[in-house]
Amino acid sequence: MTAIIIVLVLAAVIAFWIFSIYNGLVAMRQRVEQSFADIDVQLKQRHDLVPNLVETVKGYASHERDTLEEVVKARNAAVSAQGLTQTAAAEGQLTTALRGLFALSESYPDLKASANFQQLQNDLADLENKLAAARRFFNNAVQEYNTGIASIPAVWFAGAFGFTRKDFYDLGEQQRGQLEDAPPSVKF
Repeated sequence: MTAIIIVLVLAAVIAFWIFSIYNGLVAMRQRVEQSFADIDVQLKQRHDLVPNLVETVKGYASHERDTLEEVVKARNAAVSAQGLTQTAAAEGQLTTALRGLFALSESYPDLKASANFQQLQNDLADLENKLAAARRFFNNAVQEYNTGIASIPAVWFAGAFGFTRKDFYDLGEQQRGQLEDAPPSVKF
């Protein structure tokens, strides 16, 4: 009789232990998904801001058609991007196109002095800072999740429960170098 009770208690402890591991992995996976959703919100705001910026620049620099078209094309690609890798690549291209757009303001003093343009630049700079923070949070959540599913004892159960490795939000080598070398700046 005591042997049966010991076996039942041991089975209950092991079941509780496995449930705890599973619930911890679920919580980490949810944190990763929630943090990517936070990036999505910031990207949506950025995408909504870009057409206003382009229209403002058009009023002052209408013959800079190639630069404006490049920004619009990059924005449309970013809006339609699917998945982490494609989104990161498209957003990197949009960042590069926006840098070209802001470089135009140096050639057009009236544009540079426009209150609307200045406000849009400030809004975009604020969004870029929020995006950087959201990306860091996402990558931290991914790191914790990937470590969690690769650590003992979770590694013994993670695959069986359908937990797979997640990718980091990577801007790509070209954009990473540009962003590290020259962070976005707002000049007046």
